[in-house]
Amino acid sequence: MQFALPPRKSPHPLPSVHSSRLPYYRKKQLKTVALFAIAVLVIIFLLPKLFSSSPISSAAPAGTAGVVIVTLLDRDNLSEGYIQKIVSNREDYAKRHGYTNFFANTSDYSDAVGDSPNSWALIPAVRHAMATYPRSAYYFHLSPHALIMNPSKSLKSHILDKSRLESLMLKDLPVVPPDSIIKTFSHLKEKDIDFIATQDSTDISPASFILKNGDFARFFLDFWFEPLFRNYKFVKAEVHGLDHIMQWHPTVLARTALVPQRLLNAYSKDSSGASADGSYKDGDFLIRFPACDSSPAGPPHDCGEMESYYMIWQRKVQNE
Repeated sequence: MQFALPPRKSPHPLPSVHSSRLPYYRKKQLKTVALFAIAVLVIIFLLPKLFSSSPISSAAPAGTAGVVIVTLLDRDNLSEGYIQKIVSNREDYAKRHGYTNFFANTSDYSDAVGDSPNSWALIPAVRHAMATYPRSAYYFHLSPHALIMNPSKSLKSHILDKSRLESLMLKDLPVVPPDSIIKTFSHLKEKDIDFIATQDSTDISPASFILKNGDFARFFLDFWFEPLFRNYKFVKAEVHGLDHIMQWHPTVLARTALVPQRLLNAYSKDSSGASADGSYKDGDFLIRFPACDSSPAGPPHDCGEMESYYMIWQRKVQNE
């Protein structure tokens, strides 16, 4: 390393000093060298931490939740009775497996979302959950218009187990169905994956996804929430924003696993847009009601399509 300018010799003679003491300019040089040495040691210590690609360990420390379930509720447009049903469904599941629930309100993120559609709020909501529970291993975002129908299945046994996830990953298939020229990578392994999602018949669906804690998760959410994407006026807002990212940014695709729709995002039989085998069947992990996402704003309402499935779930948990 070189200094910008070499040290200058003083035009004035140095005063005479006791021979046991170093001249002033000599002490100044030593001080500079010492500070430089300390700076080098600090850099050597910090560089591995700053540039390490290793994510936070997936094994959460004792006393913390391995999984945080993130549910974004639009309390201005959903009835209190409907919200209580969703909360009960999530709380039952979390209690069974030692998970933690994070319930957010869409209006909490209105300043961040700005003039963009409210559906973008799911991204700062997940980011908020990460900040609130920074030591958790995974964040499971689930639409408020979905019910967990098979609560006995933990996320680990259902998807996250190493051999299980590797067997489920959809490889060398169009990223955005039905015919995107960009395809999922065929060489990926479980250790490469930080983001798990599904496709329906036309898009990657962000209504239900799992994000592994770590540097990539923070980068990915911040990137997805970029004003450039939010202001682009995508027809399907954050859905098409995600489609774009996955097709044009291989760094993100290389950390993504797409799994069959029914595993994490099965559509109700009355919903259109499911993939070829994406409609709910008895025994599936969860069921989602996409039509309820587009319910018009107005007086607080329910998702009528959900009611019969909620009663089935309720009987199931009461009989266990």
